[in-house]
Amino acid sequence: MEIVTGISRMREISRSVRSGVPAGREEQAAGEGDGKTGRGRGPAGARRAGPRRLGFVPTMGALHEGHLSLVRRAREVSDVVVLSIFVNPKQFGPAEDFERYPRDLERDAVLAAREGVEFLFTPSTGEIYPPTFSTSVEVERLSRVMCGASRPGHFRGVATVVLKLLNIISPDVAVFGAKDFQQWVIIRRMAADLNLDVELLLAPIVRETDGLAMSSRNASLSPAERQAARILDRSLHRARGLFARGERAVAVIDGAVRGSLEEEPLARIDYVAVVDPETLEPVASLSGPTLVAIAVRIGGTRLIDNVVLGNEKIAPRQSAPDPQLCRPEAAGRKDENVP
Repeated sequence: MEIVTGISRMREISRSVRSGVPAGREEQAAGEGDGKTGRGRGPAGARRAGPRRLGFVPTMGALHEGHLSLVRRAREVSDVVVLSIFVNPKQFGPAEDFERYPRDLERDAVLAAREGVEFLFTPSTGEIYPPTFSTSVEVERLSRVMCGASRPGHFRGVATVVLKLLNIISPDVAVFGAKDFQQWVIIRRMAADLNLDVELLLAPIVRETDGLAMSSRNASLSPAERQAARILDRSLHRARGLFARGERAVAVIDGAVRGSLEEEPLARIDYVAVVDPETLEPVASLSGPTLVAIAVRIGGTRLIDNVVLGNEKIAPRQSAPDPQLCRPEAAGRKDENVP
């Protein structure tokens, strides 16, 4: 696995993968053909592997089994996988946890290599946002509801960095996780509005054995908070149960989720949303596929989770992984803060 820090090198790799011409040999390959068909007979032509499909998984690092499941999905649909690690300052508010966000590049590199990632892209903040940087991307309405209401500017930062990464890497396909469902809706809208030539795939939420959605922020929870955090999945389980028994009233589903969350003393509700999974608009009833999304603070850590009722193909629920997977010692390093 090659660790790539520079944008120019990453672009060179992308061109090479997608064209089938070894990096740095494009001009030579263009001039070494049989003079008729352009098919290479010289050294450069002989090394052509043919165009390959490039898959991309964007992350902020602190990798866990959820991230690795995205890598595996990318591997299923592409020949070469790029995984990026960039803790994006523009998606953190002034009072948020940018400085505290977990970072362990050495461990992440071991995990990525173990999954067969060919290229790990780890640009610096200065590389992505040079001093003259002055452009942002905002998907207007979708970015102002739910998480956007309590984190103003967050999705502007997300959309900006994702667009930059897609432009740098030029993947054929990019894979995102369903835990960040609102982010998925926003990125898909941005890609459609800006005519981006990339296939976007949504992969299921991966959960701990007790149901908690895997997140890099779980490492910030104290033992008591970690126990309390189980209430997120339990509240959504209550919504799933009501829906399975035929309940379609928004007020009943919303009230059941809120009531469940309020049973946990350490939980502070940011929002409970019962919305259309395509538009994020509130629904009048659960007559079609419906997203139930929640954001909750457990101590100082903000956690999100969701379920799509009525069509789990949109965001299927993935079984908890083997508890032995992704342990720190399995990655060659012991760290008590790694989930």
